[in-house]
Amino acid sequence: MTQTLTKQVTFDEFIAWYPTDKKQRYELYNGVIIEMPPPTGDHEEVIGFLVGEIVAEYKRLKLPYFIPKTAFVKPTNSESAYSPDVLLLNSPNLTKEPLWKKESTVSDAASIPLVIEVVSTNWRDDYLKKLADYEEMGIPEYWIVDYAALGGRKFIGNPKQPTISVYHLVEDEYQVSQFRGSERIQSPLFPDLNLTADQIFDAASPN
Repeated sequence: MTQTLTKQVTFDEFIAWYPTDKKQRYELYNGVIIEMPPPTGDHEEVIGFLVGEIVAEYKRLKLPYFIPKTAFVKPTNSESAYSPDVLLLNSPNLTKEPLWKKESTVSDAASIPLVIEVVSTNWRDDYLKKLADYEEMGIPEYWIVDYAALGGRKFIGNPKQPTISVYHLVEDEYQVSQFRGSERIQSPLFPDLNLTADQIFDAASPN
């Protein structure tokens, strides 16, 4: 992960600066523009699998959700903007989002039932900074999918092993449940989701 601009910018300046070709992803961390690591094939396969499973579940339940191709989550109390690997949006609430129509940006937790980050080399951002910001925003559910066991031992155990951490909001604080191997994911948002940790991990092609 490399910093793209050294000077601090506002969110509006970040949006105005953002390259139109979108071949490279950037995020804004407390006013600093960050170039995101290039995705690997395994990373994209895991994302694609998760999107397919979640779309099938919300369609089965006839919920007014969708997953945008590109959108930002902006914490209200900082000059930051994140582009999650999977962002589930609640369509009816988007009318309350002043930045949605022109800037594809959401800030209201009621618009964001679920965020998923698939861990890559910048794992500290997923487990520390984004976790804290999503919790402060009140986003009800946040998954960290660490299929390659890249995260620190204090997050995924010692020895490190592939882990899915499901954080859900309880009285304004995240509580975490972790899943490995054949354990079925327990999602407060989708309680009937029939999906194991291994099924998600196996979406990555074998070497």
